[in-house]
Amino acid sequence: MKQILLITDGCSNVGESPVMAAAHALQEGITVNVVGVVDYGTIGELGSREIADIAKAGGGISRIVGTPQLAQTMQMMTRKTVVQTIQQAVNKEVKKILGEGSLEALPPLQRSQVVTVVDELTETSPLRIALLIDASASMKPKLGAVEDAIRDLALSLEAREGSSEIAVFHFPGRSSGEEAMLDMDWTRDLSGIRSLFSRMRMRGATPTGPAIFKVLEHYRYDTLDKHRDRHPAQDHDEREGMIGGYVV
Repeated sequence: MKQILLITDGCSNVGESPVMAAAHALQEGITVNVVGVVDYGTIGELGSREIADIAKAGGGISRIVGTPQLAQTMQMMTRKTVVQTIQQAVNKEVKKILGEGSLEALPPLQRSQVVTVVDELTETSPLRIALLIDASASMKPKLGAVEDAIRDLALSLEAREGSSEIAVFHFPGRSSGEEAMLDMDWTRDLSGIRSLFSRMRMRGATPTGPAIFKVLEHYRYDTLDKHRDRHPAQDHDEREGMIGGYVV
């Protein structure tokens, strides 16, 4: 399962619409979650609406929080999105078997079995999270909280049974033409996270849409390189196959 976790404190002001970018990500099977970080002052009505719209278009969830709640919120959103993705696959499989029926229509024993397998898949399914960090100037006082939250998120992912990987991007990049910069490629080891944050340079523009497209491109080419011979429906079929035996 693939996610983009966007951490920002304000409105985009450069390039393509971030809502459109999130919709493209969802079409490619990548969920977009958004955390609006509030600290000195408020994020504003316009920024709040954009955050909610990005998450909705990306099939994810959004939260607006203060820096003390950031780490807990990121962990909650990551897990909740995994559960939602698995539940969608379960509901599709149930509908395939029962026609217009639903999970609630199953006998109690079978329904309990399905719930159990959802819990198991939540902990064992492979997971990739691309963290996309707003590094505009207004985020500078919050960067320490973001760093701590990412470290806590990594620890929680290490506790999962399944494979969990994180990549870290920030936006805008170093130069005026660079929408986003890859700081750390897919890894399970975030021991170098502190030096990564010390190298970030905060800048004024907020190209959220182009940054999402940059992360999407990274996902896309990484998939092509590593899974060129894999049938595109294979992962989906395997997930549904694991569920099917519980709803007969």
